[in-house]
Amino acid sequence: MPEIVSPLGLLLDVDGPIASPDSRTIATPSIIADLITLAGANVPIGFITGRSAQFISEQVVAPLVEAGLPPVMRMYGVCEKGAVWFPITDAGMGEVVVDDSVALPEAVAGRIRALVATDYADTMFFDETKLAMVSVEQRTDVDRAAYHLAQASFEEAAYAIMIEHGLGVRFGDQVSPDAAGAVPFRIDTTIISTDIESVDLDKDHAAKRALAFFAEGGALPRLWRSVGDSRSDYKMADHLHAAGFDVAHVDVRPSDGILDRPYPVIVEGDLIHDAAGAAFLGYWVRKLGLGEAVPA
Repeated sequence: MPEIVSPLGLLLDVDGPIASPDSRTIATPSIIADLITLAGANVPIGFITGRSAQFISEQVVAPLVEAGLPPVMRMYGVCEKGAVWFPITDAGMGEVVVDDSVALPEAVAGRIRALVATDYADTMFFDETKLAMVSVEQRTDVDRAAYHLAQASFEEAAYAIMIEHGLGVRFGDQVSPDAAGAVPFRIDTTIISTDIESVDLDKDHAAKRALAFFAEGGALPRLWRSVGDSRSDYKMADHLHAAGFDVAHVDVRPSDGILDRPYPVIVEGDLIHDAAGAAFLGYWVRKLGLGEAVPA
């Protein structure tokens, strides 16, 4: 029996194009329906995110399973930008694997946890679900502008803690090597969080892991789309392009600046975040002749 060729492959950031950055949930019903339709059409779907496995389990996998994922598909999650990974089936998440080699030392994580509790608990919280990286996130009941003001102060304090512990760290234009001259960690700012992570973690690293998993299940499609709301999300498409695939990147927050790349960059008109993500998925449901997309 000839192998069914996948018409398309998708690498999707979660916060922004799939989950609302305000509610932190999949707030647009068509996104769930269209992901299930595309998965059933043999489209490999990778969730490439800085989020934790627990977050993806609760906010992405659970609603997909409840809505009825197909029994045969290729779906995968790579969390914490490549430090954590797992397969996804119609029964839910498979075994979660953690790369402990990229984890922040627990003594430093503990200092940052305490810093948030004592000085910044009114605007942010320490994400206890992360297994390798450290993330501190905006409280959903706090105004974005107020959070960003506190975030700037918090990041300077976290940078100082890491230097105090002798860790090599990069924070924006500031670089402080460790005793050996190395800089193995960075502080990465997003609109709703601060990630403190190994420099070995990023969306290209995560994309490579997802493609390796998909290749185990059959031939890879030549046509790919990556979707994200941060400049670092372009690295998914960077990896696909370097590997020789036909790729375009969909930027759902182009106001941050569209990067100059050797592949097409797509925007969904004036739509942003999960509204743009919903429009993108609906377009491919129709383009592949899989039926009418559910209204967003």
